[in-house]
Amino acid sequence: MKRYKFPEKKEWIALSKRPILERQNLDDVVVSILNDVQTNKDKALFKYAEKFDSVQLETIEVSTSEIEQASNEVSKDLKGAIQLAKGNIEAFHTAQKEKEQIIETTKGVKCWRKSVAIDKVGLYIPGGSAPLFSTILMLGIPAKLAGCQEIILCTPPNKEGAINPAILYTAQLVGITKVFKVGGAQAIAAMAFGTETIPQVYKIFGPGNQFVTKAKELIQQEGVAIDMPAGPSEVLVIADQTSNPTFVAADLLSQAEHGADSQVILLSDDEEIINQTIAELNKQLNLLSRKEMASKALKVSRAIQLNSINECIEFSNLYAPEHLIIATNNASDSIEQITNAGSVFLGQYSCESAGDYASGTNHTLPTNGYAKNYSGVSLDSFVKKITFQNLNKEGIKTIGPAIELMAEAEGLDAHKNAVSLRLKNL
Repeated sequence: MKRYKFPEKKEWIALSKRPILERQNLDDVVVSILNDVQTNKDKALFKYAEKFDSVQLETIEVSTSEIEQASNEVSKDLKGAIQLAKGNIEAFHTAQKEKEQIIETTKGVKCWRKSVAIDKVGLYIPGGSAPLFSTILMLGIPAKLAGCQEIILCTPPNKEGAINPAILYTAQLVGITKVFKVGGAQAIAAMAFGTETIPQVYKIFGPGNQFVTKAKELIQQEGVAIDMPAGPSEVLVIADQTSNPTFVAADLLSQAEHGADSQVILLSDDEEIINQTIAELNKQLNLLSRKEMASKALKVSRAIQLNSINECIEFSNLYAPEHLIIATNNASDSIEQITNAGSVFLGQYSCESAGDYASGTNHTLPTNGYAKNYSGVSLDSFVKKITFQNLNKEGIKTIGPAIELMAEAEGLDAHKNAVSLRLKNL
């Protein structure tokens, strides 16, 4: 972990830069996969399963019997944990439902907005070394609450052609029954264009590697929406003399173990806390099963000493982290200063893992600085907002003359005429 002491503000932008991924030929490879799936459909998916997942599939869709069998393979304790998380996530997202309000802007003119579910959505769930069944809760629950008519899920199979049982159990628990054994950019292509087996969707959600991310970026040009731009996962922790270095180190490592391209940032106004945290990092790192991956992430990570906690918040707003942890006793005092963050964790016991799994908030969040202008996934992500207006005779009479004048000033005669004809008819 690289250390920096009291960097000048002109250096902050450079310190806020994310690790640069190796992207040689990435665009060409992903475009080729997208075109292949669009043209050859299921045939291309079978080919890529053999090429990338080392498995010859007999069928792409997961059968009902496979889903039922998976339920038997998940331990009772894990089922209980998933169900607890499901309840909290449902409670938090149910509260996001908006009450429809009809506003009479002028006598005789009523306007309102209605939330309407996106008909067809696709969820991408990574299934490699870290099968993210928790992401099914984060995406499937709000999709169901929103009322999406068709929800499909794609996730890569293992070398035996099977899907992780926890993924299938969680999908069934939230009511997703259309699950397909497809991973990578080819899964994004299949959901975007449709194949003989996989239905086309209108919006695609979910994290993935750089190939998945690039595929999501490109299919937007084909008219398919995505949840948000995405990059490697990240956390920024702000600590002071009241912080617990053991907790802080654990939080940094919980993010670093996501992948070699993840980034963790430690900010503090206290040199001793930084020293103790780094010592604790090295101690805890040796105990991790994903030690090698976390070590690589730490090499592109930073510990920065600043003059005050206010400066730490200022730096954080510039960095715009996916996850922001304020690991201090008076963390709540900083709430009003925070302007750019995906999700914020306040206090000594609010670890990022809570938000990743079971507190109730959504863990699908903007990365790579996009927290400056994007929100994390919510109930709103699965609906469209349609506006309505209803004018009676009094309404058109009241605002009609203003519309005529404005339309005429813009040189739009047909717009003016649409009003004038109605006024003459009164």
